[in-house]
Amino acid sequence: MRFVLSILGVSLFFGISFAQEVTIGNTTLTQRDVVTGIQVPWEIIWGPDDHIWITERRGQILRVEPESGNFTVVLDWRNEVESGGEPGMLGMALHPDFENTPLVYVVYCYGSGFSVQERLVSFEWDGMNLSNQQILLDEIPGGGIHNGSRILITDDQKILMTIGDRGNADLSQNMNSINGKLLRLNLDGSIPDDNPDPNSYIYSFGHRNAQGLCFGPNGLLYSSEHGAQSSDEFNIIEENRNYGWPNVQGACNTASEINFCNAFDVKEPLLEWSPCIAVNDIIYYDHPAIPEFENSILMAVLGGLSGGAQGIIHIQMSEDGLEATEGEKYFTNFGRLRDICINPYNGALYMATNGPGYPGSGPNRIVEYRNLDYVVSNTNDPAALNRFIQISPNPMTISGQFQFSNNFLGAYYQIIGFNGQLMEEGRVFSTELTLDLKNYTAGTYYISATNSLGTVTKTFVVQ
Repeated sequence: MRFVLSILGVSLFFGISFAQEVTIGNTTLTQRDVVTGIQVPWEIIWGPDDHIWITERRGQILRVEPESGNFTVVLDWRNEVESGGEPGMLGMALHPDFENTPLVYVVYCYGSGFSVQERLVSFEWDGMNLSNQQILLDEIPGGGIHNGSRILITDDQKILMTIGDRGNADLSQNMNSINGKLLRLNLDGSIPDDNPDPNSYIYSFGHRNAQGLCFGPNGLLYSSEHGAQSSDEFNIIEENRNYGWPNVQGACNTASEINFCNAFDVKEPLLEWSPCIAVNDIIYYDHPAIPEFENSILMAVLGGLSGGAQGIIHIQMSEDGLEATEGEKYFTNFGRLRDICINPYNGALYMATNGPGYPGSGPNRIVEYRNLDYVVSNTNDPAALNRFIQISPNPMTISGQFQFSNNFLGAYYQIIGFNGQLMEEGRVFSTELTLDLKNYTAGTYYISATNSLGTVTKTFVVQ
């Protein structure tokens, strides 16, 4: 173990960790790493308990206090979840009346090989953990690709759930299959009486693999959808409409597509991208902290199979929400970006990274970008601010200093490279420690320390 006691003053420890800034119009956003070292986060949502909830594709659900970055694993379902390649623990939503009905809804894949299936379930939250799984929809045909599945709960307390075509394009136009569809369910998993067909979960069809879903201006529903080699789509979703796949890709602009669109009332996308950039989750931004983003959809982009197109795309919506204009792409230096959520108090953006290449690999981060000039207090957990790790300098060269809050004394720590290599591990015996870097190569690392309250991580760079 190469940690030694530091005698440096505590004033060295309170700088922002290699903060980077992005300017959007007249607004400056400052970067902060909230969590580091998680494994392929798929869904991140701001919960009604003012915590960030995360699904990891490998089968865990994390709950993060956003100011300190302290997180706990509230469900470990890795033995139940198939997570090789695209399958895994996917979409998640919290009950809209979470305080009185603390239910968390999740979609995950199970089985293996050609027998992968999906299920929609709910878990009960007891303030510490998730338990008491209730299966709402089971034996959904899945596959190694195109499983969806983003979920959203509507104001009338219905679940909307995207289901991919699992690599069988013909299923999207087959009304006897729920693959390639957007489903609508009651919160108990039953079929709503006012569905287009009261005997079917299907709400819209002709989808390939929609993995973004949100409400926007005037309550309109939007989705982002993966195309094949061309025509990733951004759509308005309408009840009982056909979105064309596989007969139509993107707009109706060939003779055969036009004939099909006219015959089957196909809804064309608001925007499309060719070649595919691998569009993912979308969220509506309408907060004064970033005026340039007000009345906009922000779309996470994975970058395509060959990469290079990743980032967050700003989509400006018309006042009525019926038209969309593609704006600039931001945050392009993090690799694949899977999801994004918003702090409703200070308007900060949180982004989930997924590694450099398809289909995603860890370690990954949740990164915050915040307008520090827009000041508001939002923490519901003052004690969380007393759990911290501070680093100085950052980047480091010969050595680096760490300061831990008192509640980490006796806790275990690890230092891990972004290539996954474990560099150090041990226990925290002092609040002030120095790291000797003689055996470290230049690169990015993170320290993770766990006590009875949870885990805190911090990223640092060695030059």
